[in-house]
Amino acid sequence: MPKHNDIIKPKTKRAKRFLDSRAPKLIEDVKTAMIMKGGNSSLTVTQALKDIYSLKKPNAVMYKKKNITRPFEDSTSLEFFSKKSDCSLFLFGSHNKKRPHNLVFGRLFDFHVLDMVELGIEKYVSLSELKNSKCPEGTKPMLVFAGEAFDLDNEHRRLKSLFIDFFRGPTVSAVRLAGLEHVLHFTAVEGKIYMRSYRCLLKKSGCRTPRIELEEIGPSFDLIRKKKNISRDAFGTKFGRVHMQKQDLSKLQTRKMKGLRKRGAAPVTAEQDAQEPKVAKVES
Repeated sequence: MPKHNDIIKPKTKRAKRFLDSRAPKLIEDVKTAMIMKGGNSSLTVTQALKDIYSLKKPNAVMYKKKNITRPFEDSTSLEFFSKKSDCSLFLFGSHNKKRPHNLVFGRLFDFHVLDMVELGIEKYVSLSELKNSKCPEGTKPMLVFAGEAFDLDNEHRRLKSLFIDFFRGPTVSAVRLAGLEHVLHFTAVEGKIYMRSYRCLLKKSGCRTPRIELEEIGPSFDLIRKKKNISRDAFGTKFGRVHMQKQDLSKLQTRKMKGLRKRGAAPVTAEQDAQEPKVAKVES
């Protein structure tokens, strides 16, 4: 049996190419995202995953089968699939009564979950609903973030970093002007995230610099940040709900007092039995 510290050399050329692709590099490859849906999924979530997959292609892997898992409770299956497909990003979609139309964006490091954010779809417009020309597959998008929350709030800053990693595409040294045709715009207003996708149209302006117009091509999302079991009252006080298992109160140890002890019935003596009058039975 080989030891864990021993280096196992590949026996075939195919295995050698596989190990070379997984080896550390001075310039890392483009981050690939795996997109999957949970055991319960709605039509809105399924279509949303397909549209985001279209934006990420060819740097994405789409799993069509359902995966019965809960990322916040057990990330074992996510880490298994990330190692299998060599992905460092993931998008998980699910739907249930408490979490309707739910999306979970996340990152992995060394095939272990690094961080993830849960968002709910409030309003959604798919790619097919907007009848106009789309950007070619693999177009590197320009990312625009609007809203003070992306600079002031720590949670929104982490979400901004996650969106940049997820949608930025390959790193390039130069870009031609005609290649700047896809824009992803994120707006943070009143606790919601508005995601819009535009196509840049270069129009004649009468000078050397063209006039730019934006045409919405979809998909568009109105997303809500979700926090589990946290609410606020009218005065802004934060309340949290903790779920615990059912307790057996009969085994609960309390302070015992003599006055609360159960006492049995006093035994009847022979003298007390003789003093009690006897009632004769009368047959009717």
